[in-house]
Amino acid sequence: MKLPDLNLIIALDALLEEGSVIGAARRMNLSPPAMSRTLTRIREQLGDPILVKTGRRMVPTPRALALREQVHQTMESAITLLQPESVLSLAALERTFTLHANDVFISAYGGVLLARLREEAPNVGIRFTPENGSDEDSLRDGKVDLYISAMRPLGDDIHVQSLFSTRFMGLAREDHPIFNAEITPQSYAAYEHISVSRRGRARGPIDKQLAESGLLRPISLVVPTFHSGVFSLGNSDLILSLPEHVVRAVQSMGIKARSFALPVTVEAIPIVQAWHPRFQRDAAHRWLRRIIHDLCQSCV
Repeated sequence: MKLPDLNLIIALDALLEEGSVIGAARRMNLSPPAMSRTLTRIREQLGDPILVKTGRRMVPTPRALALREQVHQTMESAITLLQPESVLSLAALERTFTLHANDVFISAYGGVLLARLREEAPNVGIRFTPENGSDEDSLRDGKVDLYISAMRPLGDDIHVQSLFSTRFMGLAREDHPIFNAEITPQSYAAYEHISVSRRGRARGPIDKQLAESGLLRPISLVVPTFHSGVFSLGNSDLILSLPEHVVRAVQSMGIKARSFALPVTVEAIPIVQAWHPRFQRDAAHRWLRRIIHDLCQSCV
């Protein structure tokens, strides 16, 4: 199907506003003959003369009168659509941002982030959704605003910004016997452990480091999240290893658990925020990214 020339809407608006070919030509910086030819094309497109001569002046037809307001509104909408984005009004912003985020970020900054956003934009909300294997696709199709998690390969078109790094620490009940002496790789590996894995994997980087010393820690419980691991500790002799940002959040809540530095060296985990180019210049999205970045940097 052949699409109509949308430039005819501009010309039609001018003709209906001016009520003459000469006036419309002057308004559009065209010659009267060129404007006359455009009127002919409009008549052919609409199947209506639009303007008819009465004496020395031209008057609109009933069809033209019926179209006048609609044409003008269409013009106004097009002008608004093509204008540069106006200054963001945070006080009037009503938007819920969807974030694919891991336990580390949510534990450390979830509630704090909402409070910080509400200081400037009282009507915004946050929807946290769990990480999954299609995080990159979710960014591309616009289902999520930000991916916040450990750094991993993403598409070349995805924007990535570093937020902070976190390292693993150990956590056990306050009177756990492991605290009765210096914590060594041997004493650490002597107790049963909780492993955290969304995919149900029992072993990871910590086990690789222990294996270099010929040690193998017993994994008795595998849970999907750090939070479920914390609540699984109870009064047992289980040991849980989790990121220091989660440890801080746990201890700030008054949970009776004691942390300790791991007796093995495990690389720090870089946490990033990533977004699709469609949001790169979106004013509200830029504001959200800035708040998140500043919040993470202030707590380093």
